Amino acid sequence: MVDAGDAVRWLQLAAPRGGPDDLPLLVNRVAPAVDATEIVIYLADYQQASLVPLLGAGPVRESLSIETTLAGRAFTGLDVQRATDNPDRIWVPLLVGCERMGVLEIVSPAAGDRALDGPARELATCVGQLVVNRRPYGDVVERLRRRLPMQVAAEILWGLLPPLTFATDDMVLTTILEPCYDVGGDVFDYALNGDVLSVGLFDTCGHGIKASTLASLAVSAYRNARRCGLDLVDTALSIDKWIRSEHPHLFATALLVELEPSTGRLRVINAGHPGALLLRDGKAIRELPGPTALPLGLGHLATRRPEVYEEELHPGDRILAYTDGITDARGLDGERFGLTRLVDFVDRALNDRLATPETMRRLVRAVVAYQEGQVDDDATALLLEWRPPVTPLPHLPGGPTRDG
Repeated sequence: MVDAGDAVRWLQLAAPRGGPDDLPLLVNRVAPAVDATEIVIYLADYQQASLVPLLGAGPVRESLSIETTLAGRAFTGLDVQRATDNPDRIWVPLLVGCERMGVLEIVSPAAGDRALDGPARELATCVGQLVVNRRPYGDVVERLRRRLPMQVAAEILWGLLPPLTFATDDMVLTTILEPCYDVGGDVFDYALNGDVLSVGLFDTCGHGIKASTLASLAVSAYRNARRCGLDLVDTALSIDKWIRSEHPHLFATALLVELEPSTGRLRVINAGHPGALLLRDGKAIRELPGPTALPLGLGHLATRRPEVYEEELHPGDRILAYTDGITDARGLDGERFGLTRLVDFVDRALNDRLATPETMRRLVRAVVAYQEGQVDDDATALLLEWRPPVTPLPHLPGGPTRDG
């Protein structure tokens, strides 16, 4: 029986001595340990439209479409894929937690044996972690994932963003941002501290460097307030103060959200932003209340402090937040994408039981397609799912964990 343990241990010890350029060679060196002849790393491009091979001196590969290939099916469905007409290889999702990085192609005479799936997934988990850990030490991964030149404004924002997907046993949070290479002022951030998940979604006015500079200040002020232990209202006031101080003629709309994963209690400040949607049982049931505060930077015009809206979520509920670049996207005939089309799309995705990250990927691809690829404004969306476990906590050595 194939065992990936030795390969994983060797990679964990060997990889810290090299940069990201060395990963293809290192991973291929452990191929015999999992009864393989070749292992190729594919990474998703920024638009999540293609899987691009990270190649060294070994095998030659071309980029693969996420929409039309088995490799793409492994990426979107998170399942091991194999073809009956090409039985010597399998495609394995490349994950870090729930963040989809790409896929591994494993070429092996044992590819038809499903006993290989477990060791292949174990190896892919290790490789995904190595890609993330090695990426800051070189530019090869960033260059590979870019299919077009990235503007400086986008460089600033992508450098700020946390991973697009985060999950625990209690909840899943996933986000998407388009256009990837020339974004304006949309930015988001999140953090889990104890039993509070904090999420901020910001849409700053303007485009280009000025917008990304304002977005950078907004998210940095948000992190600072959160790390200082401020509550939701004082967090909004702090961000407002900094924007007004440094950019007195500009502002940002925002959603500031706190979720208690243990109870499902949701708290929201809407600072001039489109109202988030509450999704339940496969459909959008209502829009959360509109603005409870002025846009950040205009707080001096308000006569009272920001108000916090509270909602008690049901297990399985989802919150869909978005910027106006989604609903205001226009087709060639000038018609807006609109809220109705957004709700219909998400309802269909939920009823098709798509994974949360795949729902968001398809949503942003639909918005881009609706505009025939001519994206005029940032289209950013965020989907938060609360899914408390319904099974008892199993007792495992080292302490209890939830069965996800």
